[in-house]
Amino acid sequence: MRVILAGGHGQIALLTERLLADSGHLPVGLVRDPGQADDLRAAGAEAVVLDLEQADVTAVAAVLRGADAVVFAAGSGPGSGAARKLTVDRDGALLLADAAEQAGVRRYVMVSSMGADQHDPASEDVFQVYLRAKSEADADLRARDLDWTVVRPGGLTDDPPTGAVRVAAITGRGTVPRADVAAVLVELLQHGLGVGRQFELVSGATAVPAALRAL
Repeated sequence: MRVILAGGHGQIALLTERLLADSGHLPVGLVRDPGQADDLRAAGAEAVVLDLEQADVTAVAAVLRGADAVVFAAGSGPGSGAARKLTVDRDGALLLADAAEQAGVRRYVMVSSMGADQHDPASEDVFQVYLRAKSEADADLRARDLDWTVVRPGGLTDDPPTGAVRVAAITGRGTVPRADVAAVLVELLQHGLGVGRQFELVSGATAVPAALRAL
């Protein structure tokens, strides 16, 4: 399975790439900075230098052609302003979806955020704009004729993976290790789970495979 990950140098993406590679798949990470390519190769992934803020749909579709799935795990980063929350977290996700449609890639997994739909639409606060960007990207994806899944993790930690999670339309507040988010993404991709579903994700007591099969 060839999987294209937007935001290929992000922490969740690197963990996902390693898991995919270890399972015999072919992860490909999209990065803006050529200097990040070695980190992707160390994770078992191919690196493609492509800036979603600058590329057009034709260029992105050319990279996606022949892939089995795409994952949007890109983010503008904690130090960026409100404008980049829209151009990366929203517009980048929409561009990837446009390109997936053009390239004939039906499977699209979105890494979103818990609380995205509770944003204040009138606020210019950076975090509120970030939530708005995620909410609008998720809504756009749900309206498309793609095999989509929207994953909305709670607070992310760098703790070791537990292998146990809770998934539901609404889980309530909670945290989850990035490594467990990566495990969820790989399980969704490998087994075709969660198609047409949006769910929140926090640490829990159910093993990842069982939790996702119960969606």
